[in-house]
Amino acid sequence: MKHTISVLVENKFGVLARISTLFAARGFNIDSLAVGETEDPEVSRMTIVVKGDDSVLEQVTKQLNKLVDVIKVNDYKDVDYVERGLALVKINVKNSTRDALMKTIGIFRTRIIDLAQDSAIVEITGDEDKVNAFIKAVSSFGIKEVCRTGVVALSRGK
Repeated sequence: MKHTISVLVENKFGVLARISTLFAARGFNIDSLAVGETEDPEVSRMTIVVKGDDSVLEQVTKQLNKLVDVIKVNDYKDVDYVERGLALVKINVKNSTRDALMKTIGIFRTRIIDLAQDSAIVEITGDEDKVNAFIKAVSSFGIKEVCRTGVVALSRGK
């Protein structure tokens, strides 16, 4: 089962290493990790996406709560939340396929951030399914490179 976990931590060096070590020690592969400062510069939010057994992940959550640098842990498993990721995709551009590529880019409401003679870099934001669907849709044009961020998420309301 996929889990999206939000961890508020003190914004200090070494915190990321301690948390990633905890996941590794429990045998969890982190699918995605995004870290950034919150509205309080002394606090960072880590958004961690992992797949794993609920009972083992519950133990990891309990261990996270015991770390001195951790302020709050939320597993969004039973919470209504919004998530987004960002990807930059460098795509081959040929005169013969340019119009079809532009149509595909428009369908996904993406943004071209760089256009060269033989390639375009396209920015897409959305949930994991949308980003994956876009990458699949443009793969026939020839993808040169893909760079993805980790998922960021916030619970709805309050």
